[in-house]
Order: sequence, then structure tokens, then C-alpha cells
Amino acid sequence: MAAKGGKRGRACVVVLGDIGRSPRMQYHALSLARQVSLEVDIVAYGGSESHSAVLEHQSIHIHKMQQWPTFPRGVPSILKPLVLLIKPVIQVLVLLWFLCIKIPAPDVFLVQNPPSVPTLVAVKWASWLRRSAFIVDWHNFGYTLLALSLGRSSRFVAIYRWFERHFGKMADGSLCVTRAMQHELAQNWGIKATVLYDQPPEFFRPASLEEKHKLFCRLDKSLRKPLGVQDCTSTGTGEMLNKDINETVFTTLVGTDITSKLDRPALIVSSTSWTPDEDFGILLEAAVMYDRRVAAILNEDDSIQEEALWKEMQSGKQYLYPRLLFVITGKGPEKEKYEEKISRLHLKRVAFRTMWLSAEDYPLLLGSADLGVCLHTSSSGLDLPMKVVDMFGCGLPVCAVSYSCIKELVQVEKNGLLFSSSSELADELLMLFKGFPDACDSLKGLRNGALEMSSSRRWATEWEEHAKALILEVISKNLE
Repeated sequence: MAAKGGKRGRACVVVLGDIGRSPRMQYHALSLARQVSLEVDIVAYGGSESHSAVLEHQSIHIHKMQQWPTFPRGVPSILKPLVLLIKPVIQVLVLLWFLCIKIPAPDVFLVQNPPSVPTLVAVKWASWLRRSAFIVDWHNFGYTLLALSLGRSSRFVAIYRWFERHFGKMADGSLCVTRAMQHELAQNWGIKATVLYDQPPEFFRPASLEEKHKLFCRLDKSLRKPLGVQDCTSTGTGEMLNKDINETVFTTLVGTDITSKLDRPALIVSSTSWTPDEDFGILLEAAVMYDRRVAAILNEDDSIQEEALWKEMQSGKQYLYPRLLFVITGKGPEKEKYEEKISRLHLKRVAFRTMWLSAEDYPLLLGSADLGVCLHTSSSGLDLPMKVVDMFGCGLPVCAVSYSCIKELVQVEKNGLLFSSSSELADELLMLFKGFPDACDSLKGLRNGALEMSSSRRWATEWEEHAKALILEVISKNLE
């Protein structure tokens, strides 16, 4: 095997998914280019825009595959097993075309898992044909995600798990996202993995007041919701209230001075993929409970018309408990279902906005918010939500659904809180936002903890300490 051609100075990052929605793999590409000085090819599906740092780096080259078409509605369900068999065959052929013919031969393939089938199969074959090393970055277990729709007892799930384990063991090296996953891989899969915790890159940070105002100006139309639906932060007229946008929902510009409004709503951000492993219904129920409990605490008369209350709120009157504006970012299959549910809530003090932000505006939104909410419940119980890492990078405290290994990330009462039900989340919202914006000491304490965490670790440092050595070692061994 000495005729491997020597070191090529090249790596290939493989994602059988939308690269714009795979931030960890984008960060890998940046680190391979910046910290190891490799030329990097990314083979993935298109869809969402990648971060400008990736697009503008001269050593990173993105090769977009054609997305597999959505299963058409109305086709008999009896044909679904046939599609499940045909789909991976076609995907293998497309992957092999890109990995073996379209891109230059790399020193190493770095592949995201899941999805496992057919990605691990194709990358293993490509690594053998091109005499390259092969590293798996374990984000979760693919078979557990498949089990969400087919059930753990499904034969397809058992076959999928076999492929995932068999080809995962063939890798020359492995990275994973938690110590719990590292233990599972070692004990039950016979795979030795290095833990590389998700950490935010440098562009996730607290936003300045000027950056907040500019962001809110860009999002003003979306935040005021010009859809003919009136709520506690919108007029429902569909018109811009300020043509020059000196005033937003949260900020005011007078001359050259920008100030935060004292009567502004609290801005709460949640990022979701709108999939079954994130029960968005918990957040909706908590919002209803917050709305009703605040009305009861303030002894409000049920006969008060919503429009009269909103007019009072928007006139500048402050209350012990603020309005809440939830901004939900992300794309996914259940988005329309929940948007329809939101439209029927008719809440007095809570409003929702759903949107998709650019890779540059998303960190700014997190850096401008007051609280993050994470609804992620791991299909395996062994991965951690990267969205929480991003929130902490921006100094944003988090309320997250409690599950087995979430405490590897969220330190209760230091940088966030955990909840197991909608009632618990409602209690936390009441506790954190009482006296907002100036007299909410519990929220300020969590923000200080999140800020402390944001300054302690960054992706480049984590990657340098835990991934770089493994990748260089794997490349070196492959050259022997």
C-alpha cells in the first residue's frame, strides 16, 4: 500500500443533507482549511445558504448533489417499501460519482452520521477505491431516528442498525458529540470515538445595541406580522408604522442615540426542525398557561376586550409581567400544522412569529434575545442540541427539555433551567420575567452564567485540542 500517492493536502466533508442546515460540518470544513491548511471539498445537498465564512474561503469548494424528490402524495402505501429500497441504491450511485470521479482524491473523508444508509457504505467504498482515510462524525444514531416513524421493532430499523454498526466499525477514526455516546459506542458497538463537543464559532456572540436595532429594522415587517392578524405586538394593518424605521418593536433611534424600550416585549427564541423529536405543543401549552396565569395574578376582568388591552400596552404602560414574543426559526415537515394551531390561540400577552433567517442574521437574533427555549428530545438520548451551544455562545440563557445527558451542557440555575412539562415551562417563564426588563434578577443571573460560558470555549479551540490530532494521525497512518 505504499503507492498511495503521498499526502495530497486535501479533505472531503460528506453530508447526505442540506449543508446550510449542517453547521457542525461547515465548522469542520473551516477548521480543516484554517487550522490544517487543507483544500476542502464539501459534498452535500443544496437548499439553505451556507455561512459566508464558508462560501468566501478560497480553500473550500462546495459540490451540490441533486436532492432526492419527496415521496408524492396519493401513491399507494404498498409502494413505500419499494421506494425505501430504490432510494439508497440511487443515493449510493450519486455519492460514488461525486466522491470517486467529480472531486480530486482526498487524504481523508469526514462524514456526518446520521444518515447512515447509504452514506457510510458509499464513503467506505470511496475511501477504498481512492486509498483515502475515512472518519465518521457521530451526531446521533440513525436507526433511532428511523425508529421514530417505523417503531423500534421494525425489520427495516434492525437492518439499518446492522449497516450503521458494521460500516461504522470500518472507519479509521471516529468523533462523537457527548461522553454518553462515546461510552455507548465503546461498550456496545466496539468503536473507539473521541469526544468533540459542539462549541460556538466566533460569530456567535452577544449583539451590541446598534446591531440589535439594525437587525430589528431588517426584521420589522416580519416582527409586526403584516398578515391582517392583530396581536399584542402587531397592529394587524399590514403597513409599516415608521417609513424610516427609527422605531422598532424593541428599540428607538433618536438622533444618533439608540435606546431599548422599557415597555418592550421579552424576546424568546426557539430554533426547531419541526420534526416529531421536538414536541412543539409543549411550548404552545406553556404560552397559554403564562397568558392565563398573568391575567389571574393581575386580577384582570375577563370581559376586557383584547384590542383595548393591546392599545394600552402599546401606549407605553408597563406591567409586572411583560408581553412575550416568541420567534421560532427553522424549516421542517410539521411547520404548517403548528402555524395553524398558533393562529387559533387568541392570546392577550403572547405572540408568535415563524421565520427562516440567513446564516449571518441567526447569530444576531440569538445575541439580541432575552431567553432561548429548546424542545429537543434526543431519539437516542445520547446527543446534545447544537442550538443550545449557539445560544450560550451569544450569552443567551436557555430553558430546555430535560433528558438523560442534557446536563452535560445545561447547568441548572447557572446558565439555564430544565423542564419536563408545559406547566413547568410556564412556571419558569413567570419566575424569570417577573419585573422585566430591569427587576428580573433570576434572568440576569442566568445570563451572567451563559456569558461566562460563552467566553470560556470556542469551536476553534475545541477542534484544535480534540479533533486535529485524530485527523492528522489517521491521515499519517493511511500513508504508511
